[in-house]
Amino acid sequence: MNYDFRDIEAKWQKYWAENETFKAINDSDKPKFYALSMFPYPSGAGLHVGHPLGYIATDIYSRYKRHKGFNVLHPMGYDSFGLPAEQYAIQTGQHPAITTENNIKRYREQLDRLGFSFDWSREVRTSNPGYYKWTQWIFIQLFNSWYNKSSDKAEAVEGLVSIFEKEGNATVEAVCDEDTPSFGAAEWNAFSEKEKQEILLKYRLTYLADTEVNWCPALGTVLANDEIVNGVSERGGHPVIRKKMTQWSMRITAYAQRLLDGLNKIDWPQPLKDSQTNWIGRSEGASVTFNVISSDSEKPQDTIEVFTTRPDTIFGVSFMTLAPEHDLVGKITTPEQKAEVEAYVEATAKRSERDRMADVKTISGVFTGAYAEHPFTKEPVPIWIGDYVLVSYGTGAVMAVPCGDQRDYDFAKHYHIAIPNIFEGVDISEEAFADKATTIIANSDFLNGLSYKEATKKVIAELEKIGQGVGKVNYRLRDAVFSRQRYWGEPFPVYYVDGMPQMIDLEHLPLKLPEVEKYLPTETGEPPLGNATTWAWDAKNNKVVSNDLVTLSAVEGSDKGDEMLNQVQHDGIYPLELNTMPGWAGSSQYFNRYMDPRNDGAIFSPEAIGYWQDVDLYIGGSEHATGHLLYSRFWQKFMFDRGYVPKDEYAQKLINQGMITGTSAFVYRTKVEDKITFISKGKIKTYADYLVETSDGIDFDLKPEQFRADTLQKIHADVSLVNASDELDVEAFKKWQPEYKDAEFILEDGKYIVGREVEKMSKSKYNVVNPDAICEEYGADSLRLYEMFLGPLEQSKPWNTAGITGVHSFLKKLWRLFEVIEDKEPTADNLKTLHKTIKKVEEDIENFSFNTSVSTFMICVNELTAQKCTSKAIFEQLAILVSPYAPHIAEELWSRLGHTKSIAEAPFPKFEEKYLVESSKEYPISFNGKMRFKLELPLDMGKDAIEEAVLAHEKTQEQLQGRTPKKVIVVPGKIVNIVG
Repeated sequence: MNYDFRDIEAKWQKYWAENETFKAINDSDKPKFYALSMFPYPSGAGLHVGHPLGYIATDIYSRYKRHKGFNVLHPMGYDSFGLPAEQYAIQTGQHPAITTENNIKRYREQLDRLGFSFDWSREVRTSNPGYYKWTQWIFIQLFNSWYNKSSDKAEAVEGLVSIFEKEGNATVEAVCDEDTPSFGAAEWNAFSEKEKQEILLKYRLTYLADTEVNWCPALGTVLANDEIVNGVSERGGHPVIRKKMTQWSMRITAYAQRLLDGLNKIDWPQPLKDSQTNWIGRSEGASVTFNVISSDSEKPQDTIEVFTTRPDTIFGVSFMTLAPEHDLVGKITTPEQKAEVEAYVEATAKRSERDRMADVKTISGVFTGAYAEHPFTKEPVPIWIGDYVLVSYGTGAVMAVPCGDQRDYDFAKHYHIAIPNIFEGVDISEEAFADKATTIIANSDFLNGLSYKEATKKVIAELEKIGQGVGKVNYRLRDAVFSRQRYWGEPFPVYYVDGMPQMIDLEHLPLKLPEVEKYLPTETGEPPLGNATTWAWDAKNNKVVSNDLVTLSAVEGSDKGDEMLNQVQHDGIYPLELNTMPGWAGSSQYFNRYMDPRNDGAIFSPEAIGYWQDVDLYIGGSEHATGHLLYSRFWQKFMFDRGYVPKDEYAQKLINQGMITGTSAFVYRTKVEDKITFISKGKIKTYADYLVETSDGIDFDLKPEQFRADTLQKIHADVSLVNASDELDVEAFKKWQPEYKDAEFILEDGKYIVGREVEKMSKSKYNVVNPDAICEEYGADSLRLYEMFLGPLEQSKPWNTAGITGVHSFLKKLWRLFEVIEDKEPTADNLKTLHKTIKKVEEDIENFSFNTSVSTFMICVNELTAQKCTSKAIFEQLAILVSPYAPHIAEELWSRLGHTKSIAEAPFPKFEEKYLVESSKEYPISFNGKMRFKLELPLDMGKDAIEEAVLAHEKTQEQLQGRTPKKVIVVPGKIVNIVG
């Protein structure tokens, strides 16, 4: 029979779907195993061959665990809120829900075709109201919680209010806003309801605040730091500026230390742990307060707080630098410096924080004209602004010690600021000195002669004495901005009464997205939800109603508008929040929702979360290290604090799969006498000549003055237009890019040869390979095996379609091996091959070394074929071994062996050492050191018996020809050498 993989794969995919073969139950006598792949955003391009890599690995392990007797939860869903669908809606007017639904259908078809053992009954979509109801619910729980430093966990706000009512906030140890006022019980009880709400916002774990954000005008939204690459938006490459906006934020900083400590409890890749550790950025030092010198004694004293890890160097301070966005800049800048400072602030706003952090070469800043007073010397210290200081890190201000910090040193040198030396016996004429271990402080009053540690301890004590400092642990981590000015995202379950946020009760969730005519911000700059005509909350009837009256009331400067607003609010109709939640909201608890996804009364039942507990294996990309993988840990710890989940880490083991890269094709474009010309690669003397700015090295028949080397550009060409010999189909290229239909092509030997380069597989690079085409030509089992065969799971590896023929040939050979099946005892060689394979494959799966398992299968099939094996007992075990990797052919072979049920839960073969124990040894028999023949003898035969057997052998007699040997050397288990 031929190996008809198309029919076989379609048959078993249908069987699995109809029989719900992989459906997990929430209560079982079997041990549980929860395997999870990061769910995808369903893009319009569909999957390329790089996407399934992690899914295949998770699927292999899931299938293996079923064979090992586990109740396996292996779900899949879609992270279906996202900016691309919204951008498409802006361009075409098509509702993002329609685009998303179409894309999901395409993804589902592709995923089904690859034979994954997903439990589709648990599918979730983050854009489904039934799902985001629980995202809204978690937001409400965060709003109704505060972080108690004394108990080191989140607690209900009601408990905080109770404390305030009895004793005020003097004894409360909480993570809260720095400007939170102190008050007693009497004051609290005398506050108006609005004043109380304003105070509580300073404690809540999700709160409203004026925040410096990354604003992308082209996209009309705020972007997280991880959504910006090289100073522009990751999506679309648009400019990003810094801007202050009132935003919802999450108080993730309350969990900074616990997020660090938790990394020691989980089996995650060390590079990812390092990324999170650096992102959180714990440092120890001191908070120091500098008083701003003012000539107006009647004004309140302005102060600048700085955090420094080197308080021991405080006597080396010769200037201070504020972030250009710092609140004090506008207040303290002198009239003479105002124009220069404002111009600098405006220029800095156009650069992202990441861009500023990465730019270590540029030195720039402006003097504000103001001075601060040194805490100890009382000398004036000039205050500058500089874009190397970030308002989001520390306090947005630094005390500059140029003798001890190279960046401060370079700044001081550039602007001719004094560089006092406070280090004993150190030359700072060429560079700063930053070696803490060998530091001895000098020229520093009471710190002279002290080491770094001694001076740090003493200066903190002195700062505390004068009330201008305190020892402190600082974190680079900032609270997470949670608002986005988008349409296609989770609506906040929030309405506003007298400007204060109120939560919608759970029983009235989900608050669904309204319909809008336009997906762009409104003409007055409000987010897209401002275009909705039905987007107000009727608090009496608990429903969304027309917001016409609320909109009318918002007319600025209109007494009638104010009057109408009061009337509307009196009638219980209030404006709803116009922002939506960020992309990471829906992915921060999806792993727990999978445990009970059809539960409409709770995010999950106590029984479901109690049974599944957490994720045993999580596989996904390392690019989520400081996004999803950090925020989800934060939410999990919060849910643990409030008693909703049993574990404070949700994934005990995480593997970052590597990237499958594509081999891109490039054409080389230039202008020859102002005509667009493409030059074949071989006509360029060296591969790098397109970078040079002269015509040297260009090897074709043109005069140098006709060729403008500075215009030579490398442009991606679609790999589908290039054959295996790297020859471009020029006519097809012209049809693909009509703008080049009249271009000249300079060929070599009548062909245009492209350049090649390995890059990330991406639609924008035109180097993607569609898995549908691979499945059609070779089958899903071939694709699955090949992706694993390419190399270790964690490493990046280039795709080469030609290589898949090897694994496809293996599957055909496996198929042929099962042509004759007999109920007969396996031979010793059969059993040896089988158990050698069982041992290796089980070890490989447990160690996630899937690539070497594929090689082991090939060796096994070759050996069994050579042994002419027909034993049903051997074939049954082999089919199960292959099943996790190539499930379709395994199911078909299992069926051919006479089984009527799926192979999915057949017990995994047990390795037995006895079949690998050798019972005999083939000895090389040598005469005077030269091997003449081989003789197989029992391994347990003694030295004397070996000698006797060898000497009695007829071939020995032929060699000796009646002579008596002088000596017989026997090394049991190795050699026999006859001398003489």
